Amino acid sequence: MGIKVDRRNFLVAAGAGAAAMSLSELRPAIAEPAAQSAKTVKPELADVKACVFDTFGTVVDWRSSVIAQGMEWGKAKGLNINWVGFADKWRLGYGPIMDKVRNGQIPWTNLDGLHRMLLDQLLVDYKIELTEDEKMNWSHAWRRLHPWPDSVQGLTMLKRKFIISPMSNGNMALMANLAKFGGLPWDLILGSDIVRHYKPDREMYLSAPFYLDLKPEQVMMCAAHPMDLQAARSFGLRTGFIYRPNEYGGGPVGVPYKAKPGEFDIVSTSIIDLAQQLGA
Repeated sequence: MGIKVDRRNFLVAAGAGAAAMSLSELRPAIAEPAAQSAKTVKPELADVKACVFDTFGTVVDWRSSVIAQGMEWGKAKGLNINWVGFADKWRLGYGPIMDKVRNGQIPWTNLDGLHRMLLDQLLVDYKIELTEDEKMNWSHAWRRLHPWPDSVQGLTMLKRKFIISPMSNGNMALMANLAKFGGLPWDLILGSDIVRHYKPDREMYLSAPFYLDLKPEQVMMCAAHPMDLQAARSFGLRTGFIYRPNEYGGGPVGVPYKAKPGEFDIVSTSIIDLAQQLGA
């Protein structure tokens, strides 16, 4: 039996004020054929109505994109910086600074704000001096990330059959700009600032069925990261794994996870493969 989402209690938990807010060149061409026949859909997934996506690493290639922007920007500024190390250090600060929000060390701050806080420290560490406008522009590097080669095509396939949205720690402005930059065809954007929580908090995952007026089991969480999917499953959502072997580029941020068949409701090699397994 699925988890029932009580709308009144959800708004109280998430914060009624927050809930009232408004809702390339880096990669080769897609190798997968565009026209393959849809695979047989598992009977237990027949009632899925929406697919929501982790975005950084699952839909967009954060690492190559940030490195490329850094190299271009550094060349223009005459900076001799190890931009690979810079990008990895920026991303390594992501988890710890969100934990500070969760435990109350710092007040609620959206992801754009957290990226800026991390950048300010990196600029000190690397002895880089910038104007305020330059700092703001560079902190928005995370709004200019290229999709993986299969992402736009796979999302477009899914959109024909399902409601599709990010389910990301990114705030709405960040995610809207990222979608515009990369041509991501979302039906809507569910940002963390709607509920003022970060994954893996319950409020984040249950915001999807709540705002889409669905049962949790009618929503599939899609991600390349097992902890994200495990948390979503614990709150009643369906799970779709997408293998992203190149997310971390052999750097220190993480090791790509390769799920075993049957570990999640769907185990796929791309968003196109995910769409085909869902009959889209």
